[in-house]
Amino acid sequence: MKNTFRFLGAAVLVSILSFTTPDSKKRIVIDAGHGGQDIGATHGFYSEKQIVSNIAKQIASQNRNTEIEIILTRDDDEFSSLQERTEKINKLQPDLVISLHVNKNTKEEANGIEAYVCEQNEKFEASKTHAEELISVLSDNKLRSRGVKTAPMYLLKNAKSPAVLLELGFLSNANDRSYLSSDTGQKEIARKILDYLAL
Repeated sequence: MKNTFRFLGAAVLVSILSFTTPDSKKRIVIDAGHGGQDIGATHGFYSEKQIVSNIAKQIASQNRNTEIEIILTRDDDEFSSLQERTEKINKLQPDLVISLHVNKNTKEEANGIEAYVCEQNEKFEASKTHAEELISVLSDNKLRSRGVKTAPMYLLKNAKSPAVLLELGFLSNANDRSYLSSDTGQKEIARKILDYLAL
């Protein structure tokens, strides 16, 4: 009888440990685009590299879900090439990569959020599904949906995991810029992404 209880106790312990190891977590890489001398889109004092870095940090800091591990490709104003980012991501073998960017257009009326995926990515179908769902979650009366598009972008093409690039809005549009540059807007975007990842 004692041996039976020992066996059951060991089985329960193994079961508990199997759900608390890092392997049981959903591993998500958040790639804040640009960095360092690569500023990205700008408008006045606002820069793409800073806005997406702020949102990436918000995603990491707001995450309270022990089943989700958030990994940032950069957590400061540093530059790394697309090849370096992609190699780092592939070593991590995440469940999903979300690359954050901000748009700009010579037409100030251009606005809204759009997602990009790459048909050459080996996980294209999964990438497309994630992109469609993220756009659905993130678009509202503040950021209108511009849909999901395909493009052979380096990171999207060479990532070995499902990968989505989000253009979160236009710095050249007054309404988008006001929302994207605000603390409230950045926190809301981060929370919506986390809510999606928790599904």
